[in-house]
Amino acid sequence: QVQLVESGGGLVQAGGSRRLSCAASRSLFSINAMGWYRQAPGKQRDLVAVISAGGRTNYADSVKGRFTISRDNAKNTVYLQMNSLKPEDTAVYYCAADLPAQATSVRYWGQGTQVTVSS
Repeated sequence: QVQLVESGGGLVQAGGSRRLSCAASRSLFSINAMGWYRQAPGKQRDLVAVISAGGRTNYADSVKGRFTISRDNAKNTVYLQMNSLKPEDTAVYYCAADLPAQATSVRYWGQGTQVTVSS
């Protein structure tokens, strides 16, 4: 198992920046992949960005060029740097960790952190 604690959410003006952090309770090397997801009111939870144990990254088209996911293995922490924020980026942002489990993996979620972008 793993516990995930997000931080860094808040209110920001359009065009501004925000960095989210996700601290894991175990080594990132024991986790297949870490990701950030977001869920706006009345909408499904969607992938924002993911980083593999080997450091490969993938982004949703809507955030490419504006958001950057990174990891600090020494701190067991994953970050999401968000630049050029837009009102449509407003959502609850969740950190997720995929742990290996036999032939598959199990996903764990953090509690979420609210990001509100004002126009």
